[in-house]
Amino acid sequence: MEEIGNRRETTVSKNDCGDEEQRAEIDMWRYIFGFSEMAALKCAIELGIAEAMEAHGQAGISLSELATALNCSSSYLYRIIRFLIHLKFLKEKCSDATNGAKLYTLAPLGRLLMKQGERGMAALVLLETSPVMLAPWQALSGRVRNNDRPAFEAAHGEDVWDFAATNHNHSKLINEAMACDARIVVPAIVNGCTDVFDGVESVVDVGGGDGTTLGMLVKAFPWIKGINFDLPHVVSVAPERNSVEHIGGDMFKGVPQADAAFSMWVLHDWCDEECIEILKKCREAIPKDKGKVIIVDAVIEEADDEQEKEPGDYNYKLKGAKLMLDMVMMAHTNRGKERTREEWRYVLDKAGFSRFVVRPIRAVQSVIVAYY
Repeated sequence: MEEIGNRRETTVSKNDCGDEEQRAEIDMWRYIFGFSEMAALKCAIELGIAEAMEAHGQAGISLSELATALNCSSSYLYRIIRFLIHLKFLKEKCSDATNGAKLYTLAPLGRLLMKQGERGMAALVLLETSPVMLAPWQALSGRVRNNDRPAFEAAHGEDVWDFAATNHNHSKLINEAMACDARIVVPAIVNGCTDVFDGVESVVDVGGGDGTTLGMLVKAFPWIKGINFDLPHVVSVAPERNSVEHIGGDMFKGVPQADAAFSMWVLHDWCDEECIEILKKCREAIPKDKGKVIIVDAVIEEADDEQEKEPGDYNYKLKGAKLMLDMVMMAHTNRGKERTREEWRYVLDKAGFSRFVVRPIRAVQSVIVAYY
């Protein structure tokens, strides 16, 4: 039987527990204390554990060396390390032959805690564990029960967009998290959907943040001219990037002209009616003969979709993450949501698109290509 606390898998035989009630109790303890996993990851990132271990490579680092490097209490640090080993972020090596001290190294999962690097996901962890993003979860039941004020607004007095516009530090967290996601997802797009950009000479990234995503796409497809389009307060602090022009504006009022309108992790922030309005503006921005809208967002599989997938399929394994992300949308946006294929069909049809295709990639999101 797996120890309580391992979210990755709980394997309990009938001989171990005897019945479903005991298995349910074990799972329930795991959910009750599940928040501790998120807190431990945030702690590890803020301390810089991954970076300190990476500097020592596969040779490993002892507890005393790590405590000295991080200026931490070794007794408390050991308890964090023990938990991270249990969660498969760290590994314990054989003891150092010279002094008998245990040595620790990063597991592949632990490298995702790096603040820098192509695959580091620390910024996403820090955003979702920030006090600003945690508070709305306390108001979720009121939103569900009475269709009350959005949970984020109930917690902070304004929606997430207005809050970010006047709180620079939170806006910075959002941009860093989106850039972090881009460093993971864009290579998956490039490797899995190269043909989507064939014949496309210009792309406008609608809600493109600081331009990280578009900068990576332009680098992968150097014939493309990029337009990074977002709210004025966002693009005003966006760094300069080769072949990328930053333009501030409101996507509900209009989108700059380009061969293709690109949107990643934007449309899920909005309800169907708002999503349709954004898509209409995107459709107006592209040429009738060859224009396309490229959407990178989650597609939640329904029962019929799941029957077509093998248990080892990457996107099949990510369904739980997609459903969690839908809960995030409920807590952090006014009426945003993750959509099924049929729900995507509905909004795209209402926005006037003739057809669309869904291309799974190695990410939580899929690539949805809609044609004029």
